[in-house]
Amino acid sequence: MPTRLSKALVSTTNTNIAKYHWQSQNVKQSGVDDMVLLSKITEDAIVDNLKKRYMDDYIFTYIGPVLISVNPFKQMPYFTDREIELYQGAAQYENPPHIYALTDNMYRNMMIDGENQCVIISGESGAGKTVAAKYIMGYISKVSGGGSKVQHVKEIILQSNPLLEAFGNAKTVRNNNSSRFGKYFEIQFSRGGEPDGGKISNFLLEKSRVVSQNENERNFHIYYQVREGASAQQREALGIMTPDYYYYLNQSGTYKVDGTNDSKDFQETMEAMQVIGIPGDIQTQVLQIVAGILHLGNISFIEAGNYGQVESTDLLAFPAYLLGIDPNRLQDKLTSRKMDSKWGGKSESINVTLNQEQANYTRDALAKALYARLFDYLVESINKAIQKPYEEFSIGVLDIYGFEIFQRNGFEQFCINFVNEKLQQIFIELTLKAEQEEYVQEGIKWTPIEYFNNKIVCDLIENKLNPPGIMSVLDDVCATMHAKGEGADGTLLQKLQAAVGTHEHFNSWNSGFVIHHYAGKVSYDINGFCERNRDVLFPDLIELMQSSEFNFIRSLFPENLNTDKKGRPTTASSKIKKQANDLVNTLMKCTPHYIRCIKPNETKRPKDWEESRARHQVEYLGLRENIRVRRAGFAYRRLFSKFLMRYAILTAETWPCWRGPEQQGVLHLLRSVNMDNDQYQMGRTKVFVKNPESLFLLEEMRERKFDTFARIIQKAWRKFIARKKYEQMREEASDILYNSKERRKNSINRNFVGDYLGLEQRPELRQFLAKRERVDFADSVNKFDRRFKSIKRDLILTPKGIYLIGREKVKKGPEKGQIKEVLKRKMEFGGISSVSLSTRQDDFFILHEAQYDSLLESNFKTEFLSLLSKRYEEVTKRKLTISFGSSCFRLEFRVKKEGWGGGGTRIVVFQKGPGDVAQLKPGGKTLSVTIGDGLPKSSSSLYRRTAALLLKHTLRSLSSAHQNGGAKFPRGPHNPQADITYSSPQKQDMFKKDIKKERKRPPPAPKPQPRPQGPRCRALYQYVGQDTDEISFEANDVLDLVKEDPSGWWTGRIGGKEGLFPGNYVEKI
Repeated sequence: MPTRLSKALVSTTNTNIAKYHWQSQNVKQSGVDDMVLLSKITEDAIVDNLKKRYMDDYIFTYIGPVLISVNPFKQMPYFTDREIELYQGAAQYENPPHIYALTDNMYRNMMIDGENQCVIISGESGAGKTVAAKYIMGYISKVSGGGSKVQHVKEIILQSNPLLEAFGNAKTVRNNNSSRFGKYFEIQFSRGGEPDGGKISNFLLEKSRVVSQNENERNFHIYYQVREGASAQQREALGIMTPDYYYYLNQSGTYKVDGTNDSKDFQETMEAMQVIGIPGDIQTQVLQIVAGILHLGNISFIEAGNYGQVESTDLLAFPAYLLGIDPNRLQDKLTSRKMDSKWGGKSESINVTLNQEQANYTRDALAKALYARLFDYLVESINKAIQKPYEEFSIGVLDIYGFEIFQRNGFEQFCINFVNEKLQQIFIELTLKAEQEEYVQEGIKWTPIEYFNNKIVCDLIENKLNPPGIMSVLDDVCATMHAKGEGADGTLLQKLQAAVGTHEHFNSWNSGFVIHHYAGKVSYDINGFCERNRDVLFPDLIELMQSSEFNFIRSLFPENLNTDKKGRPTTASSKIKKQANDLVNTLMKCTPHYIRCIKPNETKRPKDWEESRARHQVEYLGLRENIRVRRAGFAYRRLFSKFLMRYAILTAETWPCWRGPEQQGVLHLLRSVNMDNDQYQMGRTKVFVKNPESLFLLEEMRERKFDTFARIIQKAWRKFIARKKYEQMREEASDILYNSKERRKNSINRNFVGDYLGLEQRPELRQFLAKRERVDFADSVNKFDRRFKSIKRDLILTPKGIYLIGREKVKKGPEKGQIKEVLKRKMEFGGISSVSLSTRQDDFFILHEAQYDSLLESNFKTEFLSLLSKRYEEVTKRKLTISFGSSCFRLEFRVKKEGWGGGGTRIVVFQKGPGDVAQLKPGGKTLSVTIGDGLPKSSSSLYRRTAALLLKHTLRSLSSAHQNGGAKFPRGPHNPQADITYSSPQKQDMFKKDIKKERKRPPPAPKPQPRPQGPRCRALYQYVGQDTDEISFEANDVLDLVKEDPSGWWTGRIGGKEGLFPGNYVEKI
């Protein structure tokens, strides 16, 4: 299909085209859109450019294909359906930087190249990564098609966000909606590009938040949602009290978040569970587990003779009730533990009573395990609802916790920052290191650019041996731990000092150690490292939960406790290391795209720019090096075979396949589009194109080729469909006026064109319509005001309503004195009450609307009324009232109220007179229209009748030819008039002449005589003839004008063929 871009280029001959381009629609230029174009490549210049754009509310900026996004801390206005339409199918340079452009590029690359795509969204906590992921999923959902099943998948994909945010996000000191887990969401697509499946992988839920939070932070959102949003009956059943009652919520003293409506969010969470397909009884048990954890946290312990015992046994009953377990067993398992003892080759189980500290630890371990397993169940439920058994294409969206530096950084921050370090390594590997190495391998001239490679930091953390990394040392210490205590953490610090103490990115201090991350130095408090890394859930607690009366809770603990345990238990650090490396492997198999999110301040306020904070992020994200590599390197590289496959259509020699060496085929293509030699280099296996503009040139040429072929196919198809459609429309339109209104000559059998203004090439008129808004009818009409003064208006009918467009002189501003198009009126279908016409052959009609009426005159009123009736019925579900003037030929209409005067009414009187052209005589509040008699009211289309006669005659001729071996013609003239009650003078007579011509043997062709030069006209737009008696022409063709007709259908001659065409498609010359 013709694209927006090709239309724009075709129209560049119009001198006024620039004023309709997006860049000229009052878009303020702020800095540079793509920082590759910066005059100076320094941190100062980058920060200054980002600040300028941020202050002007432009949050997106490019570095080549990498998108930089600055958190605005407010809702921006450019995420509507209009922007989705604007960016769909557009090249990157066509529109300002936007996350929709990157998403559309991913989606199209997946469809064109048949390769999986992924987007890596990185940045520190609070930089806007989760919101970016939501916009990506929302855009894909909007632009991809699909039936009811696909729509259901889309709904689940979108609904998974509020559900996982409720259970996985929390307020931290740096972010009110911080993701406390990592998520890689793969949206799976069919071959047709419809999202028909998906899969979520989740990483390292911050379980410790369930039992403790820092000051000014909150637990996971779901706890506060239940408190604020649950019904009174639900709260009573769950024993929900105020948040300050619960130990697991009151440690931070923070319960509310600005801009967060916990009650509304709770309804969205429950709705999401419903959409995903979680049954109602399971939803109830999910809430019971959430509430049960809160009540569990209120069980406290006191020290009694070195043993821990429950301080208030009354507090055991409610959590036991909610979790479906026996309160006595709960008390027993919280204060004692079964241990296996081996002696002399024999093993026996003994019960060990716990002290107060161990009892607290056991309670918290149970709470964390319940919550983590519940979260895994929710993720699995989403996957079961949308995962398909086989994979075709996919787009992966990585939304993972940002880099974190707090006052106190513990084991969780260590794991989070390790994953971010791995993601930074991918970025370096693919955008800085691999790119430069590729130039060397391919033999491209290249001057290396220095950059910091953080692989040294990743190795410091995850190395197994020589020297062992921090995680290996941590696992060794945990393997020798027997009980909880500070001793293990102290041992860890000593062993780390011995193993990596001399590493340039490691330092130790009295309470922990420091790592020099890519984002800066982070001090980690060693306290609790070993215990949190062990992440052990004792068999006693698993056994306890397996005794629950609820099947759902039992299903969360599927372990078989009777099997022998061999080898080391899996630690938290080994899990996250495996997950991080699996994630890296997954991402490396996809074509990666990058969004680098920047947090401009710590106040979370819009338009607040902290220079030092922004500069620090620009430095550690490596944006300067990224720009330098992008600027010095090549924007695009492709294997010769893939390049040939994509652009083969550009030349006859390469399409459908190139016969010869691939490299020569690529060179042939590049020369065919006249690309400068300095814009590309040929490698050993790939072609490298330097500037994006050169790539856009190739894409544009390819688009034009497809556009041309699409037009040829469309032309043939439309011609076929149009004939069928317009035959039907003509009959329907004729029925509207049948027996009610006299008809004009030539109006009954004429073809319907619909667009008589050529809107495809009239951007000054299309600007008032929505993008891709279909045009049913467009014509230049006469509109009469209260004084019956005739004014030209462009009348456009679309599925959304009726537009009346006029012209006015600009009175001020830079365009003062210019004539510009103005939308004078838009009428919604619901506001139109009826249409009035006279019974004579005139072209007047009145649109009656709620506010005031419009008196219009159009040659193509029948076609307009036919299309209006259809659209009106579709929208309002009722038929349009069309009334015809009374016997005294009088119509009345209301005029617009102006100033202090009332609106009032005006009258149009129709009188009989000579001629087919209406004579107008205004007088006061009455307009007299005098016009001669037209064709009878009972006139109808003769198309079907004549077509049947022609078919009958043709069959007779074919039959004679078959019998006698030659064509036979009847001796007596056959008169079709005898079979017809009434005939239309012009177009029908031409039809009959064609039949008569067939009956006589044609004489020898006479010698061509020089024809005298008559009136001529030039085509303004392309016209494709819809019938045998019409001619076709291209824009700018010159035609001989044979005859003008008031009906609007003129007769002309081109290329030796004479026929009809719409008069408003040409201009006289």
